[in-house]
Amino acid sequence: MPQSGHAFLSTRIRHGLRLSPFLPLSLTACQTDNISFLHPAGTIAALQREWLIEIVIALAVIIIPVFVGVAFCLWRYRLGNRNAAFTPDWSFALPLEFLVWGVPATIVIILSLLIAGSETRHSPERQIGTAQPLDIQVVALNWKWLFIYPDQHVASLDTLVLPVGREVRFLLTSDKTMQSFFIPSFGSQIYAMAGMVTHLHLLANRPGRYLGENTQFNGMGFQGEKFTALALLPDQFTQWAQHARTSPVTLNDETYRKLLKDGDDRQAMTDLGVKADTPDPMQPQGLSFSNVSDDLFRNIVSRYHGSSAHQGPMPQ
Repeated sequence: MPQSGHAFLSTRIRHGLRLSPFLPLSLTACQTDNISFLHPAGTIAALQREWLIEIVIALAVIIIPVFVGVAFCLWRYRLGNRNAAFTPDWSFALPLEFLVWGVPATIVIILSLLIAGSETRHSPERQIGTAQPLDIQVVALNWKWLFIYPDQHVASLDTLVLPVGREVRFLLTSDKTMQSFFIPSFGSQIYAMAGMVTHLHLLANRPGRYLGENTQFNGMGFQGEKFTALALLPDQFTQWAQHARTSPVTLNDETYRKLLKDGDDRQAMTDLGVKADTPDPMQPQGLSFSNVSDDLFRNIVSRYHGSSAHQGPMPQ
């Protein structure tokens, strides 16, 4: 017999209470879902917003006089104004030339020097602070993202979990087509390419749930290739890592071959025989893997360079 609305709601509430050990984590993660650097949640995104504001103000020095001048000319030299002087014989006016070309050129030079200095100091491959960052290895697949935590020996699919207040160093590659890794609220888009490792440093300043996505077209599943970035408090991140270590799904060669198949995270879970509606408290936030090999990321990159690439340290 179908359940009444009240009975169904009560059942859902009882089911939710079974997740109580991770309830604070889940609530924290669902408070926000920001998708723009105009509402920054990270150090780099905050800097990018400042740069945008500075550029808009500087360009307004050029744009506003142009719009005002166009309106003035339309009014001044309208057909019905008999008092406007018509002097078509002049050919050069030094003050006007300086105004038209000199002011924009000066502003462009100033902006170039201003942004070039900031971009150099905050280049994606440069560390933001002085503390030891957390390493996260990112593998772009069609059409999902695999995040590997080498120090914790765990991984997650389409859910990036990172601690608030600790810098993260991303090592990114692709095992499929070229893709673009971007979390607007944290800043800095960067590409992931097969056989190559790109670096990106980000720092989350406040907890929340944020949008991450691939912005490089890479096939018909491109529009759905998004992931959730969860910025958690340090103790909550530790709880998540400990819970991920107990995941019954291990990331071995057989598991990874299934992940390599084109498809989203739901398709991957089906291939792995994992139910999407499992009561695992971490499951709604993505599939976790345990017992991740130290050499997994290295091997993914190396196999595009032949057997000789397996020798020596991992590309940095």
